[in-house]
Amino acid sequence: MLTNEAQDKKFSENKGYYADAASVDMFGLHLIKGNPHTALDAPDKIILSESTAKKYFGNEDALGKTLVNRSGEHVQPFEVTGVYKDFPGNSHLIMNYLVSYSTLGKELLSGGDSSNQSETAWGWYDFYVYVQLKPGVDFHQLESKLPAFTNKYINTEEWRKTNNVRDELHLIPLSDIHLYSNYNQEAEVNGNGQAVSFLFLIAIFIICIAWINYINLATARSVERAKEVGVRKVLGALRSNLIRQFLMESLVLNIISLLLSLIIFFLLLHPFDGFTGRDNYTGFALTANYWLIFFALFAGGTLLSGLYPAFVLSGFKPVVVLKGAFKNTSSGLLLRKSLIVIQFVTSVVLIAGTIIVYQQVNYMRNQSVGANINQTLVLKGPQTLADSLYQSVYQPFKTAVLQQSSVKNIAASTSVMGDEIYWTNGSKRPGADQSAVTLYNLGVDYDFIPSYDIKMAAGRNFSPQFGTDKKAVILNENAAKLLGFKDAASAVNQKLLRGGSDTVNIVGVTANFHQLGLQKTIDPMIIVPRPNSASYYSIKIEPGKEQQTIASLKQTWNRYFPKDPFDYFFLDESFGQQYKADILFGKVFGVFAFLAILIACFGLLGLSAYNVLQRTKEIGIRKVLGASAQSILVLLSRDFLKLIFISLFLAIPVGWYIMTSWLQDYAYRINIGWWVFALAGTVAFLVAIVTISIQVLKATVMNPVKSLRTE
Repeated sequence: MLTNEAQDKKFSENKGYYADAASVDMFGLHLIKGNPHTALDAPDKIILSESTAKKYFGNEDALGKTLVNRSGEHVQPFEVTGVYKDFPGNSHLIMNYLVSYSTLGKELLSGGDSSNQSETAWGWYDFYVYVQLKPGVDFHQLESKLPAFTNKYINTEEWRKTNNVRDELHLIPLSDIHLYSNYNQEAEVNGNGQAVSFLFLIAIFIICIAWINYINLATARSVERAKEVGVRKVLGALRSNLIRQFLMESLVLNIISLLLSLIIFFLLLHPFDGFTGRDNYTGFALTANYWLIFFALFAGGTLLSGLYPAFVLSGFKPVVVLKGAFKNTSSGLLLRKSLIVIQFVTSVVLIAGTIIVYQQVNYMRNQSVGANINQTLVLKGPQTLADSLYQSVYQPFKTAVLQQSSVKNIAASTSVMGDEIYWTNGSKRPGADQSAVTLYNLGVDYDFIPSYDIKMAAGRNFSPQFGTDKKAVILNENAAKLLGFKDAASAVNQKLLRGGSDTVNIVGVTANFHQLGLQKTIDPMIIVPRPNSASYYSIKIEPGKEQQTIASLKQTWNRYFPKDPFDYFFLDESFGQQYKADILFGKVFGVFAFLAILIACFGLLGLSAYNVLQRTKEIGIRKVLGASAQSILVLLSRDFLKLIFISLFLAIPVGWYIMTSWLQDYAYRINIGWWVFALAGTVAFLVAIVTISIQVLKATVMNPVKSLRTE
């Protein structure tokens, strides 16, 4: 917790790092105050982002001022030696402040560490190491040398040899971290490269559908433009002149579309940010490579969408055309039918994909996590209280909280559900011929397991009645299995060698519960007794009394922990934030699916309208001879509906393969039911029927006399 004691401003901070002096230049921090070369060159120095400086010092000049970090009995003052422009919100590393790295070594030394571990230890994994390579260096070449490096400097440690533990080092390009890095303990919640690729492909499909519509309508109207082409050829126009004309028409149409799309894009940019829930709007910017790809796509699409109509239209024979003997070729009809099939295959796949994404997100949000997280208010524990005084203050605080009628119980722990656990160590069974396995540590008090309704698969919970529980642990089922126990019951009352030297007794095994969202597997977990934990307090409250409970808790908190900020959140809401990216993906996927089928229907509307126009006299004759509107509707819709059914037949295997591949990223996922594609096909079919019927019904209600007089 950082405090400006002169102004009594205090905040819990979790977006700060120890950083060496080279970080300022490597990260491109723009210091608006302070010297970038000396800002982090000595202990007890801190640099703040512009917004953080304003939070603590208002409009005062922060340079040279003091901020104090309080953690238990430890009080560490920092001198503000720099203020930098806020780091971009779309960075994979959010930095509200940086403390000089040498401060860490000083703190460890004052705590009794004389081995300079901040510079010499290989076992710490709480670091993000950035390596700036010289221009032209291939990082793969450097990475290929890392195994020899780790074997020489890291894997030679004696305890690693004893426990058969080997470390590996890998490199990942900075630009790949947000989308493609999926390690434990990431600095921020990363994106999903596969999801972005999916959306990119969908965008390509949508623009292809629009180009397909252009090709379809241009070739369908070839009969109307045939006489124009014939006259131009008689007057001396060459085929190359006509090709250039029709390609130019395509270019002009695409340029107009591009300009309109840019206008619409900038008008919808801020509403789209609200729709997607982006908190840090940073404007729209693309690198040069993206612009090159964009313009290449635009040029290629313009050429491809205009090329076929241009060659078809320019190839008409003037004598045949001017005699009126010209009609659409069977090859042209086949192409248009194929393009309609492609459109509706894409639409059906997108509709089915939207349903599947919604199902998967809904499944994860409604699936039991193995613990009751409802109606749980979590307080971030105090940081300023000395360890020696903590229990004497916490117990009265706990008693005062439990006296509130809306509070059911309170439990303390080192982590809560939805909070990634960083506390790990190697554990193994004594005498077992196996390597140590990594277990994730959760420290809890005696009330934590019953408070969350976590089921015991075997054994018992911790209890103050057992003095030996100081050396007791509880495993989850995955940890028991990983350690080689045949079942939960066989693990109870067995010994465990924890951290290489600490022998503990297993008193129970819990049923598996999800510490993190259902995108990830359940980690092997070891639960240890920490009745004095001050990280989180989980308070179960009565429904409907949230606001009055919060107000009462704040008063109680300020009475017992006056130097610490009252910081709380509701656990179910916090846990649900893990699905935010998946929910967003589903919303965007749904919008794209709507656009795809809308554009496909525009094309189908145009083709059906043209088809009706071509058969106006036929419709009139049939009506005179007594044909009903229903029979005419069936006649004119039959060919289109055949194409829709072919689309459904092709879309099912394509959609199933694509969405099955997408689901592989989730540890817990749904099974795709046949009804998804049946529903998607039904939606596409009904939309197509309505689209075609609009034009056909217009023709059937026309006076047949007018139809027969139409030239």
